[in-house]
Amino acid sequence: MSTFSGLSGALSSLYAQRRGMDVTGQNIANANTEGYSRQRIDMQAVGGSAVPAMYSVSDGTSGGVTVSAVARVQDTFLETRGRIEHAQNSYLADQNLVYTKVQQAFGALSTTGLQTQMSEMWSSWHDLANHPGDGATRAQVLARSATVADTLHMTHDALGSLFTTSREQLDAIATDINSTAAQVAQLNQAVVRGTQAGLPVNELADQRDRLVMHLTELTGATAQLRENGSLDVTLGGSGLVNGDVARQLTVGGARRLEDVAGAPVTLTWTDNNAQVIVPSGQVASSLEALNSIIPDYSARLDGVAKTLADTVNALHVGPPAGTAQAYDRSGAAGGAFFGAPSGATVTASNISVLITDPNKVAASGTTATGGTLDGTNADLIAGIGVSVGSPDKAFRNLVSNLGVAAQRADRRAAVQDTLTKDVDSSRQAQAGVNLDEEMTNLIAYQRAYQAASKVISTLDSTFDSLINMVRG
Repeated sequence: MSTFSGLSGALSSLYAQRRGMDVTGQNIANANTEGYSRQRIDMQAVGGSAVPAMYSVSDGTSGGVTVSAVARVQDTFLETRGRIEHAQNSYLADQNLVYTKVQQAFGALSTTGLQTQMSEMWSSWHDLANHPGDGATRAQVLARSATVADTLHMTHDALGSLFTTSREQLDAIATDINSTAAQVAQLNQAVVRGTQAGLPVNELADQRDRLVMHLTELTGATAQLRENGSLDVTLGGSGLVNGDVARQLTVGGARRLEDVAGAPVTLTWTDNNAQVIVPSGQVASSLEALNSIIPDYSARLDGVAKTLADTVNALHVGPPAGTAQAYDRSGAAGGAFFGAPSGATVTASNISVLITDPNKVAASGTTATGGTLDGTNADLIAGIGVSVGSPDKAFRNLVSNLGVAAQRADRRAAVQDTLTKDVDSSRQAQAGVNLDEEMTNLIAYQRAYQAASKVISTLDSTFDSLINMVRG
C-alpha cells in the first residue's frame, strides 16, 4: 500500500461530507415544498483490495469512504395506507357534499317550503268549507294549490340542475384522470432512464408520487413499484398506467335526470369500451350520486306529487266519473283537480292545477237546492293533510330520510378526515423535513469535513518533513 493512501482516504471523506452537506441543504431548501421527501446519503466504507498482489499489501484500513446512494426516506407501508385513506376521505367528503346539495334543493325556499305550502293549501280548503259561496276563498284554494305545484316543479328542477352539473363535473374529472395518468407514464419513463444512467431521480419520484396520490383521491387507484423504478397504477383490477403507457377513460350515459333510468352514467376504457370498476374516491361518489342518490330522491318527490294528485282527485271527482259526492258551485259533478298534460303520469315536474275557474271547485257534498253552497266536501279534502296516506306524511318521510342520510354522511366524513390527518402526520414524521434534525446533520458533516481537512494538513506536514529529511 502506498504511503500516500491516507491522503486518498481523507480526500474521499472530503467528497462524502461535502455531498452530505449538499443533500442537507437540499432538504432545508425544500422544507416547505409539498410532497417533498427528505433525502439521506448512504455512506459505505472502502477497504483495501481483497485480491493480493505481488508487490502490494493492504492493511485494510486506508480505503476511505464513498457515497453509495442518495435515498428518499419513505415508509412504503405508510405511503400505501396514505393513498387508501385519502381515497376513502375523498369519497366520503364528496358524499357529504352531495347530500348537502340535495338538502339545499329541497330547502331552496326554506321560508316557504313545500311542507308549509301544503299546510296553507289545506287551510284554504278549511276556509272554503266554512265559506263555500265566497269567490275569493275559492280563488285562494286555486292559488295556494298552484303554489304547491310550482314548488314541486322548482324542487325537481333543482335536482335536475344538480344532476347536470354533477355530470359535467364528472366529464372534467375524467379529463383530469387521463391527463394525470399520461404525466405519470412520462415520469415513469424519465425515472427509469435516469436510474439506468446513474442520474438523481428523487425529485422526479416525488412529483410522480404527488400525481399518483391525486389519481388515488379521484378513483381509489392502487400503485405498485417495479424493480426498475417505474410505478404501475391499477384501477379496479385493470392497469391505468403500466410503465410508460397510460390508458384513457371516458364517461357515457345520461346527461339529464329524466334519462338516467334508461341510460345509467358509466365510466369506460376507451380502448375496449369495458366498464371501469371504481372502488372509491371522488369518481365513485359522483357515479353513486348520478345513478342512485339524486334519482332516488327525485323518484320520492314524484311519489309525493302523485300522492297529492291521487288523494285530492279521489275526493274531488264526483259521479259518475268518480265515487265521491263532489259538486261545484253550479251543482255539476267535480272533475280532476290535479293532473298532468295529455293525461301523463303525474310527477313533480308536470303536476298542475287543472281547474282555472273558482266556481268549478267541488266544495259541496250535495246537489240539493241551496246545497251547492254546502262545504262538506271541502272539509273532507282539508282533512287529507292529517290522514294516514297523506302527501304531507310522504314528504316528511322523504325529508326525514334525507336528513338521517346527510347526518350519517357528515359524521363519516368527519371521522375519516381525522383518520386521514393522523396518517398524514405519520407520513410527514417519516418523510418530512425536520429543520432541527437537518441542522444537527449539517453540523456533523461540517465537523467531519473539518476533521478530514485536518488529516490532509497533518499528512502534508509529515510528508514535507520526511522529504526534507531525505534531501538533507
